[in-house]
Amino acid sequence: MSVNSSSSSNASLPLSPLSSLSNMFSLFRSCLRSTAGTFHIIALTIINVLHLSLYVYVLYLGLQRWRQQRSNSRHSDVFTYHMIVAEMMSVLGLSIMFSGALTDLPQMMVVGTYLFFLNLFGERFFHVLTCVERYLAVVHPVTYLSLKKEKWVRNRNITIGCIWLMCIAGTALINIDTTFLIILNYSGGFLIFIVISFCSLSVLCVLIRPGPGEGGGARQQVDQSKLRAFYTIMIILGVLLFRFVGMVTFSVLMSLPQLSENHRCALCYSANWSWLPSSLLLPLLFLQRAGKLPCCQKNNK
Repeated sequence: MSVNSSSSSNASLPLSPLSSLSNMFSLFRSCLRSTAGTFHIIALTIINVLHLSLYVYVLYLGLQRWRQQRSNSRHSDVFTYHMIVAEMMSVLGLSIMFSGALTDLPQMMVVGTYLFFLNLFGERFFHVLTCVERYLAVVHPVTYLSLKKEKWVRNRNITIGCIWLMCIAGTALINIDTTFLIILNYSGGFLIFIVISFCSLSVLCVLIRPGPGEGGGARQQVDQSKLRAFYTIMIILGVLLFRFVGMVTFSVLMSLPQLSENHRCALCYSANWSWLPSSLLLPLLFLQRAGKLPCCQKNNK
């Protein structure tokens, strides 16, 4: 290949595709024009269409609930709606990136990149807020019962607004200092795991040692609620850990200078698939609470 024809061209190759936008775009265009890249586009397009169908269905159910309940929406449902909006923008950005790469329009790739990375921070923080809500429901039930008051709703909306501002600020760093963006991303992921681990351990302690007065059938019912909250937190922790490990592995392997371009492309493809479980989790949990999943319908009978 001409890229490897001289030592000067080898020196120009990035150790990581995130070192600059121009290097990332160059690698992205080269990967998508390969045979494997074509199959990757087709597969990812099918997945994105299925994702969008799921997202639209969840938003439709959420709109129906909002018309019926108005201000009584669950906080976890609201977090799911915002995460879905961020995911839909990410899917749109990925589609624009593909179009820009295939048509040699760098401007389209820039726009697609910004939309795609807008969800870099948002999705994980909405998962964390869901875990915190489950934590409050089990460990601090009195506080949880007051969450529907106007003050808590206002605090929730302010928190969601701050998350969107963080998403916009993080996306702006792509064109300024990608090294700082990577450090911020990993440090944020480490902090998220600490918070979710604390929530899971706290719920587990309450589950193991139920409070006084919880006996008989009432105790069994309460324990089942606590158990569901614990499972929810652990599942969220698991999918975020899977995504984090995938990102770390991707960054480490991409920094190896002996990797060929085909290997770099394969890593780029595999990195996209590590995001799928975390993208689907909150919408599926929403459908599970709404009783719209076949497995839940069987359990309710």
